[in-house]
Amino acid sequence: MPDPGTAAYLCVVGDPGEQVSESRQILRLAVPAFLALIAEPLFLLADSAIIGHLGTAQLAGLGVASATLMTAVNLFVFLAYGTTSVVARQLGAGSVRGALEAGVDGTWLAIGLGALTGLGVGLWAEPLCRLFGASPAAVGEAATYLRVAALGIPAMLVTLAVTGVLRGLQDMRTPLVASVTAFAANIVLNLLFVYGFGWGIAGSAWGTVIAQWGMALALLAVMVRGAGRHGASLHPHPGRVLTAALGGMPLLLRTLALRAILLVTTWVAAGLGDVPLAAYQVSYTIWSALTFALDALAIAAQALTGRALGAGDLRGTRSTTSTMLRWGVWAGAVLGALVLAAHRVLPHLFTGDPAVQRALAAGLIVVALMQPLSGLVFVIDGVLIGAGDGRWLAGAMVLTLALYLPLVLAVHAAAPRMLSSPDGAAHAVLWLWAAFTGFMAIRGALFWWRIRGDRWMVVGATR
Repeated sequence: MPDPGTAAYLCVVGDPGEQVSESRQILRLAVPAFLALIAEPLFLLADSAIIGHLGTAQLAGLGVASATLMTAVNLFVFLAYGTTSVVARQLGAGSVRGALEAGVDGTWLAIGLGALTGLGVGLWAEPLCRLFGASPAAVGEAATYLRVAALGIPAMLVTLAVTGVLRGLQDMRTPLVASVTAFAANIVLNLLFVYGFGWGIAGSAWGTVIAQWGMALALLAVMVRGAGRHGASLHPHPGRVLTAALGGMPLLLRTLALRAILLVTTWVAAGLGDVPLAAYQVSYTIWSALTFALDALAIAAQALTGRALGAGDLRGTRSTTSTMLRWGVWAGAVLGALVLAAHRVLPHLFTGDPAVQRALAAGLIVVALMQPLSGLVFVIDGVLIGAGDGRWLAGAMVLTLALYLPLVLAVHAAAPRMLSSPDGAAHAVLWLWAAFTGFMAIRGALFWWRIRGDRWMVVGATR
């Protein structure tokens, strides 16, 4: 893997004296970010396919365990997003050493939070899985997966933090190499443990944990070498670590509200029965894959916005934002068209249950149609995170949660009537995704109002 250094950063963003076109700057960041991000959902899709052919209960259990695990981890996504913004601003202000030291502080914070979170999830795996109200068979499979997967939580948080550092330094290639290597190894390990050793759903969790730790240690080695080159301290500074934690609080609140939205949606899906839950698990995984693909532009937006505002370039910030918004909508339209064309074929890759296949196909229609809106939302989210507009993002997400709850609870209330009809599982999944599209529409309206103003554009090395 390449060492991060000034030369490496310049080959990504260009020499300050070189006139690099706006589109080239975006592509230099977005393309490797896209390849790195798409590696993870492709692995998750492969994981769902491997477990899905074990049975419907196992696939439903994976849905519950994944929702729990991703909630535990994504609560701390500010370790990546917040670090990207801070590091990019320091880079824009001309201080690579300051950027690296800010990243080191975030990594120490990740180590502490990861150890505590992993311990808690491992100890309370079964009670956490029961909260979703899934069938006893699905809960048993979910708890088995989650007990093992909890061992990888510290590695996942360290990976978030170090990836945020590298993104802020405009180095997207190192996370790309690490992601592709780790996720390819994970698929091989999953096949070996699940089918070769006959470990079932636990084998999939063990494969994931091993891959996660390998990725985290490799990225740590890269950051340590970069810090040594620029004279950045690797020791934890309690005051700066506390500052990093406090600075992440608005993004933590934003993420809590977002995870609440995803969790209540999974809770409603679990209450519909194993067939709708299994269909929702796969359709959600496909939606996540599309999200990661569109997030490549959001990550480019974080890095470029932070760097431009750190350098005091308001005009460049606005111009780059407009370009990325257009790209986000078009990218969403293309992805949506692909999913719509394949919505009857994809279900057969994940399950042999005809009822699950029909319900999954229905959900994928809505998933496909919402992609242009998703592209707009994710790019604006990235711009505002890059600008350090965390407080506004937190308030907007709490308001979005309040407005979304009536929509998703209406699906829950109508479930008995829908499930009693012919092909009721398909109707239930379709309406659940329709409610989720309402969430994206509310979020998009709020984001569009914010981005049209100028209050989010604050210049300087710190916000």
